[in-house]
Amino acid sequence: MKTKQVVLVFLGLLLCFFSGHSQEKTAKQASKKYTISGYIKESGSQESLPTVSIYIPEKGVGTTTNDYGFYSLTIPEGTHELIISFIGYNTIKKVIDLSANTSLNFDMSLGTESLDEVIINSDRGVNESQVTQMSVVSIKPSEIEDIPAILGEKDVIKALQLLPGIQRGNEGSAGFFVRGGTPDQNLIILDEAPVYNSNHLFGIFSVFNGDAIKSIDTYKGGFPARFGGRLSSVLKIDTKNGNKERLSGKVNIGLISSSLLLEGPINKGKTSFIFSGRRTYADVLTRPFQPSDFRAGYYFMDLNFKIHHVFNEKNKLYWSNYFGQDKFSAVDKFEGDDFRTKLGWGNITSTLRWNHQFSDKFFSNTSLIFSNYNFGIKVEEKFNDEVFDLKTSSGINDYGIKADFDYYPSPSHSIRFGLASTYHNFKPKQSKINQTGEDKVDITQNIESLESALYAEDDWKITKTLSLSPGLRLTHFQFKSTDYLNLEPRATISWNVKPDLAVKASYSKMNQYIHLLSNSGIGLPTDLWVSSTDRLKPQVSEQYAFGVAKDFLDSGYAITFEGYYKKMDDVISYKEGASFLLLEDLETGNEIDWEENITTGQGWAYGAEILLRKKTGKLTGWLGYTLSWSERQFDELNRGRKFFSKYDRRHDLSLVGIYKPHDRITLSGTWIYSTGNNFNLLDKTSVSSADNFPVSTASLFGGGNAFSTERNNFRGESYHRLDLGVQFHKKFAKNRERTWGFSVYNIYGRKNPFFYYFDNSQLKKVSILQFIPAFNYTYKF
Repeated sequence: MKTKQVVLVFLGLLLCFFSGHSQEKTAKQASKKYTISGYIKESGSQESLPTVSIYIPEKGVGTTTNDYGFYSLTIPEGTHELIISFIGYNTIKKVIDLSANTSLNFDMSLGTESLDEVIINSDRGVNESQVTQMSVVSIKPSEIEDIPAILGEKDVIKALQLLPGIQRGNEGSAGFFVRGGTPDQNLIILDEAPVYNSNHLFGIFSVFNGDAIKSIDTYKGGFPARFGGRLSSVLKIDTKNGNKERLSGKVNIGLISSSLLLEGPINKGKTSFIFSGRRTYADVLTRPFQPSDFRAGYYFMDLNFKIHHVFNEKNKLYWSNYFGQDKFSAVDKFEGDDFRTKLGWGNITSTLRWNHQFSDKFFSNTSLIFSNYNFGIKVEEKFNDEVFDLKTSSGINDYGIKADFDYYPSPSHSIRFGLASTYHNFKPKQSKINQTGEDKVDITQNIESLESALYAEDDWKITKTLSLSPGLRLTHFQFKSTDYLNLEPRATISWNVKPDLAVKASYSKMNQYIHLLSNSGIGLPTDLWVSSTDRLKPQVSEQYAFGVAKDFLDSGYAITFEGYYKKMDDVISYKEGASFLLLEDLETGNEIDWEENITTGQGWAYGAEILLRKKTGKLTGWLGYTLSWSERQFDELNRGRKFFSKYDRRHDLSLVGIYKPHDRITLSGTWIYSTGNNFNLLDKTSVSSADNFPVSTASLFGGGNAFSTERNNFRGESYHRLDLGVQFHKKFAKNRERTWGFSVYNIYGRKNPFFYYFDNSQLKKVSILQFIPAFNYTYKF
């Protein structure tokens, strides 16, 4: 399709969104209608609350607040009862006499969760069967705090791995795989800024400090048109705005790290700040036990800082910043020789956002976005009078602008549209080599590209039982003289068979213009981000999903079932034996052409997911199960035949329970079971599973070669573990609270496989993270 035709189609569909509203307005103009709008915030902190339900029972209509706590609802004049509800907060009921457009703000106070039938029936904004969107899961920061975690480190991504369709990588890894995708196919957004490496400690922890987080939403399919640029998922994380009423904070001390949170007013009621910092002290704890001739240290740190300023009710400014860094260093001294190694990697993001309310129906957010990821290695070797220095690095800088608009013409339509543009500056490799008696070597690779998009979407309540969410995204990517222009249609439809039972279906097409070259698949810092070029096409996916959502309004339970099928084209992989870090090429100074080291192919992912969840009451939690397949095919790999991806898992089961018998104790537990990972080890005709160890390769092959060219032909042992935790709370005057937390990771000491290797013609496995107790102390003020 030609560029001009594509643009005309997009503009035509955009006009359809508004023409539908105009026709509806003409048909109903005989009935006077007025708009109530405003903001909903948390009492005591003035923190804006997203996804709050505003419902009018006698009319059977309602809406929810957007990401910034804004709502708009147009209804007939007269007397109405408003019910404002949000899980974890006391429900507000207010009777209004509507005779003109009205602005109403509400402050919601934290309270005991209730199972009152009227409240639950009115809480239509959060019931699974009452929303059009499917394939999205939300998790509260308080749930993350309650779930037992490895070494006591509460982790956003570790909690998400407990949900169906979101799978972990290796044991303990913070990388995640969504519906058969790879880590680079996950769009991770922190306050509108993309995060390119979400891992600390070589993938054991994620970079997100849970103390500063306000909301977490993960989209696995049925993607709204406002999101794009990745194939498999969108993880949207928003941080708190800061307390506008009083100074408050939180101190957390754990086994390997400590954190501090401070928030409060700069100008009471107008300007607030929030600061959080976290640092591990593994380097300090290990230093006394190291020999004098060899020293090694590692630490990671996170800093979040945000300022929120309210100019007036219709204009607000947010400035969000994140800085994270991992550093490893080693010094080896032997008989006067000196060998030093330093590794460092990290992210920097900064977002400046302006909220503007044009009218009681029209809201906008404009963002200036910066994101940086960098990885570097420095090696220094002194041998007698000779010196060898090597510095090599890779990274990416993003500079973006984004404008989003929310329009609420009527209770039947909630329209969003906008545009975005990002300038990418990739540095696949920058190396400097200095050696005594040799010429200096200086190698730099640089890739520049521009990615832009226009989008429009509508949540359309066609009837009381049928709703449709159509969307369209037009994407453009430019690399030198090469242009890619693509349309990405999206649609989700929901039919309420009963008020508490809905059948849903969705379709979404996605394009991905940037790629991660990885040998590991777990997000190590040596993985390399690159751009689509004139030779490397963007990755493309089409996903179909069908689901059923059922709410049990009298008990607080909800169950969802979804089946999906995803086809991926032009996915990438390294060729056999290829890698980014080829030191022999660096020593000769020959430049590596990364495009020569990769190959493109196809992918398939399909399966079914079940999630049974309880969100209210003393006992909360969920049961999640995934049945899935994930396949790949490359002409230059595995002799051109299909193979299962490394993290293809047939079964994945998780059980999470959080029990609070009263406000002084919290009991929690998680149990996980999954099919084993795939490995490149043995000929599949000889051994197909890892049921018994050690396995003698001589007995299997008669002394022949134990390896084959078949990809991922060996299925490891099944994985399972049980984690338990308990927290003891004590509240004091003036909003102070102390918590002691104790947990055990893998309490029954299951020896889950981390990797396999050969030793004396026997296949053996390595297991880590067996029975790991932890404690942490938290003080809030």
